[in-house]
Amino acid sequence: MSASAKNSSSSASMGNINIDPTGFVKLGSQLPKLANILAQAINELGLPLSETQQRTLLLYLDQLLLWNKAYNLTAITDPEEALIKHVIDCLSIITHLPAGSLLDIGTGAGLPAVIIAICQPERQCTALDSNQKKIRFIKQISSELGLSNMQPIASRIEAHEASYAVVTSRAFASLIDFVEVAQPRLADGGFLCAMKGKVPSEEELQALDSDWHIKTIKLTVPRLHDSRHLIEMSAKDS
Repeated sequence: MSASAKNSSSSASMGNINIDPTGFVKLGSQLPKLANILAQAINELGLPLSETQQRTLLLYLDQLLLWNKAYNLTAITDPEEALIKHVIDCLSIITHLPAGSLLDIGTGAGLPAVIIAICQPERQCTALDSNQKKIRFIKQISSELGLSNMQPIASRIEAHEASYAVVTSRAFASLIDFVEVAQPRLADGGFLCAMKGKVPSEEELQALDSDWHIKTIKLTVPRLHDSRHLIEMSAKDS
């Protein structure tokens, strides 16, 4: 999967950050602008990410777009839109996540699992999806980016047996469905963290209220005007 790109001795300068353009294929001339957008978003979100981590996030985006057709990774093909709606969107949950081992159900192209692994190298992350092609992409990109804390697994959640301190998802339309499949994989005292657009309906929340402590966190995603929320849940009997 390694992509060839013309080596350049120059770096793309974005104020306080320099991104070496070597190895980038799809971002090309847009790299300085995208790096600036990313750096500003990271600052707004209060994330302590190094220049190396920022470059790794951009390399992930580059490979996501490069291999999109082969692996059917995303419907978004514009680099700036993909940066905002995928990478920065996932960055917005980082400061809200409880500590501990993490399982991302229905991870797709690795969102948010790969983004979390890049930002929090001390956290063990498992990316789970039944789509073999997408898991192959995550395995390859994790190797290329040196993400030793990332474990991609091609499996249905029902066939997966490990337990985790945090279980995330960005893919489930129904909060109730997410809780049903995620709860068996949750360690004692753990947290379910569902990325949502709009706040779930009162009907959904009431259906879960008897068994779960539910915290709704309104997210502010830089440059994204759509509604975003993180629903954090912990079992009342834990």
